[in-house]
Amino acid sequence: MKYGVVIFPSKRLQDYANSFRKRYDPHITLIPPHVTLVNPFESTEGEIKGITENLHKIAQSISPFTLDVYKVKTFHPAVNKIYLAIKKNEQLLNLHNKLNADVFSNNEKTESFVPHITIGQKLSNREHSDIVGQLTMMDVSFSELVDRFHLLYQLENNQWSTYETFHLGKES
Repeated sequence: MKYGVVIFPSKRLQDYANSFRKRYDPHITLIPPHVTLVNPFESTEGEIKGITENLHKIAQSISPFTLDVYKVKTFHPAVNKIYLAIKKNEQLLNLHNKLNADVFSNNEKTESFVPHITIGQKLSNREHSDIVGQLTMMDVSFSELVDRFHLLYQLENNQWSTYETFHLGKES
């Protein structure tokens, strides 16, 4: 089964992201707006039990922190993906690094960690150019407390669902 680890932002920020996603993101029905901490990976039901124990330990070792969304950016020309950019901070980077080094060290390493919330993807070059020009000029400012992250699993219809939630800085 396929799993992943994410942060779900507040409803207010999800609603804001979805106001763009409904027009520019074909994955809107598959998963709510999120920050990916661990890219999707394959695991068995037996392995996932040990993984969840490790995730609880990591969650306890990280204090809640602030997530600051500050502008719209794109990964173009690498890929036509538009996103809400998140300022890197020590706690967010520490959480990402611990998850990927301690628990998922065998997971495929891809690009460096760019914390973001996708609002548009799978756009043609023309669509991407038209939209990016408008969106990158907008003022975006969200700041909110992150006190949990989630282990998700993918259903047969490709939708993602929460397997377990991990609260930061607390005993489970």
